[in-house]
Amino acid sequence: MELLVTFAPIIVLVLVMYFLMIRPAQKRQKQVQEMQAGLQKGDDVITIGGMHGTVESFDQKHMYLRTDESAVLKFDRVALKEVVK
Repeated sequence: MELLVTFAPIIVLVLVMYFLMIRPAQKRQKQVQEMQAGLQKGDDVITIGGMHGTVESFDQKHMYLRTDESAVLKFDRVALKEVVK
């Protein structure tokens, strides 16, 4: 019983860290993966660098964004921040 009382604060601290830090980070990572998997040609997107563009095409690792009438830029798919609705 004394051993349980000794380790109770450590156990509580680990549980609090899990629910406040680890679990939300896992949820965000899952949302990002779903967003990258659902990427389609013609989607308006924003990269992590702040570049706005329209998806021209993409493959497994890269996406090609049209930023204006003449410029098509190549980005890694992990650079995708959000898909603008």
